[in-house]
Amino acid sequence: MKTPADARALPATERPSGEHTALDTYDVPSLVGALVADQARAAAAVAAAQGELARAVEAALPRIRAGGRLIYVGAGTSGRLGLLDSVELYPTFSWPAERALALLAGGQGAVYRAVEGAEDNAAQGAADLERLLPSRHDVVLALAASGSTPYVLGALRAARAAGALAIGFANNTGAPVCAQADIGITLATGPEAVSGSTRLKAGTAQKIALNTFSTALMVRLHKVYGNLMVDLVPTNAKLLARAIRLTALATGADEAAAEAALKACRYRVKVAIVMLLGGLTPEAALARLDACEGDVRAALHGAQR
Repeated sequence: MKTPADARALPATERPSGEHTALDTYDVPSLVGALVADQARAAAAVAAAQGELARAVEAALPRIRAGGRLIYVGAGTSGRLGLLDSVELYPTFSWPAERALALLAGGQGAVYRAVEGAEDNAAQGAADLERLLPSRHDVVLALAASGSTPYVLGALRAARAAGALAIGFANNTGAPVCAQADIGITLATGPEAVSGSTRLKAGTAQKIALNTFSTALMVRLHKVYGNLMVDLVPTNAKLLARAIRLTALATGADEAAAEAALKACRYRVKVAIVMLLGGLTPEAALARLDACEGDVRAALHGAQR
């Protein structure tokens, strides 16, 4: 199968791959191997963009500390990945749901079924963003594999007009969503093994980049102690067991003592850690954490002086 000469004019994410032109003839082990190997390139694309990711985290921090929100905007796979990142921040880091919002072209119904034409409406993207009353403290994450999705570009322009920080993610170099953002993050994944199917490594790269961005932001907001997830919400038996285990790991206490401390402070892992390591009551431990913006290390330093 020959690649048309004019394919070189297409964005990289739309070009036919020259590597697997007989993909439909592969046996199953070879097919799986080809797809897995191609997906592995997603991580390399994110690694190449880590400087821009770090700059985005540093720019977002003061706005989020000032009370701003994370607002994810996308269409199709990109929109669903933004929604996924937004909803996972509450159980993982106790991040308020009202401060992690997601806009998806076509509305919430598009999570389950494609809404034809919705991604082509730039005015709707702007209107959806404006409905959230964006401010200069907000951080808008504009996601588009192609980098030229009108809905996303409309929202991005509205975000910048409101003074919000606009961060663009795209999988093609020179994409408008990166060029028009305050900070552009290009995840250059190239042609897909199945031509144009950006739910493959382009989507994987976006997932890795979003995980990296939001997790780094939460670490800098003192949601992690050491490398322990100490601001989780124990909403089920699995998470309750994890909270006990994390408290024990952080303090060296046995699980019985860790569970007793958690019960005394309404299952807030950070508070239990400061109680056990600082020899404090739940009220005193909470007061120390509140005084240093939830920084466990700073609270313990104050307890030990």
